Amino acid sequence: MKPKQIPGVPIQKKGGFHDTESTKQFKILEINSKFAVLKERFFSINRWKEYCGNASADFKHFDASGELADRFPKKGDFIRIAIPGPGTVEAKGYDWVEIINISHRDTDKSESYLMMCRPSKEPNKLKGYVAHFYTPAATSSMLISKEGNILKAAVYGRNERPNFNASFWDQIRNFFIALGGIFGFGKMQWKILADGLLDFE
Repeated sequence: MKPKQIPGVPIQKKGGFHDTESTKQFKILEINSKFAVLKERFFSINRWKEYCGNASADFKHFDASGELADRFPKKGDFIRIAIPGPGTVEAKGYDWVEIINISHRDTDKSESYLMMCRPSKEPNKLKGYVAHFYTPAATSSMLISKEGNILKAAVYGRNERPNFNASFWDQIRNFFIALGGIFGFGKMQWKILADGLLDFE
């Protein structure tokens, strides 16, 4: 199976990938109000676990200076992730990604928001390793959209390879976490998030 070509999502070159999508159908007269709810949930990163339940990873939103943020995200912010299972030694048990782009597309037929993230160091930490089980070449592009009477929440992973530029124990940990991602365990986590964002009726 080849990766989908989604506007704004990087081209797949090396490593693993996934296309994780959830959709939900609504009455056409209420689709705009439902999309407004989805948008609010999508950009409320600190509440993602609340929407997704105990099986989900825990996500926290930080600004560029490393302070916890409670607002809509913007380019240059960070997301701290506590995945189920062993965390990084480098970053005290967490994985970090930087928000490298947020885009909005609005046409006659559809509207969407895309938030692209890349593995990173902890905010404002100039020394040390990238605190993530994938290399910085990997991206996770999170998307919400409405088209007709259908809402979609999706995550598109591209160029996912284990991060071996890390401390010894993190190299071992990153290998096994990344291996699990390649075999579908990571996709399961993203599916929990996509389903959870749409579960608001």
